[in-house]
Amino acid sequence: MPDFPHHVAGGSFTPSRRPLALFESMINAAPQLPQDAPTSSRRRKLWEIAHKFHCPVIGTCFDVAELRSLMKKVMHFPADTTDFVLHTTAVGNCEIRSKLAEVLHKQLEKRYHATIRRFAGAKDSDALRKLWREATAIGSEIPAALWATWTHPACDSTLEHEVYGDIHMIQHQVGTGTRADLKTLKSLQAENRQLKQQLEKARQENESLRQEKSIETQAMGQRVIDLRAELAGREALIANQAGQLDQLRGSLPDLKDRQSLLRRASDAEARCTALTAEAEARETEVWHLRQRLRHAEETINQLLSEDDEALNLAATSTPDKLSGKCVLCVGGRTGAIDAYRQVVEQSGGRFMHHDGGLEESLHRIDSVLSAADLVICQAGCISHNAYWRVKEQCRRTGKPCLFVRSSGISSFGRVISQATTA
Repeated sequence: MPDFPHHVAGGSFTPSRRPLALFESMINAAPQLPQDAPTSSRRRKLWEIAHKFHCPVIGTCFDVAELRSLMKKVMHFPADTTDFVLHTTAVGNCEIRSKLAEVLHKQLEKRYHATIRRFAGAKDSDALRKLWREATAIGSEIPAALWATWTHPACDSTLEHEVYGDIHMIQHQVGTGTRADLKTLKSLQAENRQLKQQLEKARQENESLRQEKSIETQAMGQRVIDLRAELAGREALIANQAGQLDQLRGSLPDLKDRQSLLRRASDAEARCTALTAEAEARETEVWHLRQRLRHAEETINQLLSEDDEALNLAATSTPDKLSGKCVLCVGGRTGAIDAYRQVVEQSGGRFMHHDGGLEESLHRIDSVLSAADLVICQAGCISHNAYWRVKEQCRRTGKPCLFVRSSGISSFGRVISQATTA
């Protein structure tokens, strides 16, 4: 069995005479009996943890390329040194406080700083065990959790060996997964070879199709040349026939003038038809406008008569029937607000108005409702929210409220008259 390096003294690479069995016995050492939990509150250094734990720490927390780079800083070794020899050398140097052990310790502290701070919150071994199990369940921060657990001051001997067993089985599982990956890789390589063969076959078929298309393209090019020659012959024939037509037209006197008069007559007839249809449409539109005008005049006369009736009714009513009461009108036509005000004031009252939430704020209606003695609600001219708000407020305060469907002045005047006679 060949020798392999195991210790480095004074920063130089020194081969060891100890056999490989020493490394195997270090890895497979039987767990010792549990001891009492450490009493120190200081985290342990890399060289202060049990030596059999150095192999899992080095193998789990450093990949081979990084380990080789870190070891070059403190020692010299041949470029063809195997990864296994580098690993065993690093493990052997961690047994004591060597330069390499200090470099590796500093790198571990820097890399897993966040996990170390989080594990520092564990005050006893049970809390530390819980954090370790959570990390192994997640699987993404096992190296950081391994380092933070074994160097934690609350990590006793029992927890040390539990973690050792867990990481040992995880390494076995990783090896099994690697074998499965190799098997999958072989399958993919075979599939790749098959796909390459299919691709080559497809390329050959494509080349055959390309050649066939090239032949077809040449045939089509020849066909285009033939068609162009045929087209040139037909164009010559058309030119000959056009010349003959011009000769015939020249032999007939006044042919162009007759054709021009015929086109003008046809155009005039078409314009006459269009103008007739447009005149009929205009007459129909005038008739509809007259009907709308007549209906609008009747509506205006009716509204004027109603307004005059309301004003006369308000003028003939006793001026002091409202006795200074405040009348609130909610809604109504914007142009009739002054007429509403005149009806109320002629009856001896004070007039207030709110548009029912159309433009004014709906929150202001509560204040004007509380100041009114009588409420007249134009139910058809306000929003649903304003309607229910007015109705609920008047019901709760016992305030009289009259609802009017029409927004006319006559309807408003009759409501005022009913209110003054009630």
